Amino acid sequence: MNIHESGENYLEAILMIRKRTGACRSVDVARELGFSKPSVSIMMRELRENGYIETDISNDITLTDKGRDIAESIYERHEIIAHLLIRLGVPDDTAYSDACKIEHDLSPVTFNKIKEYYKNIIQM
Repeated sequence: MNIHESGENYLEAILMIRKRTGACRSVDVARELGFSKPSVSIMMRELRENGYIETDISNDITLTDKGRDIAESIYERHEIIAHLLIRLGVPDDTAYSDACKIEHDLSPVTFNKIKEYYKNIIQM
């Protein structure tokens, strides 16, 4: 399975939920993303079968190393892009919404330049 934007969104959601609460179940992901429980169950199965997540007996979802790497990368993109947009004067809600749309389509080269630029401007 090549991880696509929807899979990246699920992995990022799992990471964020676990950071906030220390645990994550499918129902939490459904609530976070606004998707139906059956849709989330299908994606969880795909992510588990492809080695991005694991679930335990209590249905707690954890990211594998492979899943965590992707989730942290997407989360970093999201945060840096959103904060840069906010610094440009974009309202917070709009900046985070737009960052979610942008984060998946940037090449690594472009994102690294944005990240470098952002780090330089926050030091000013």
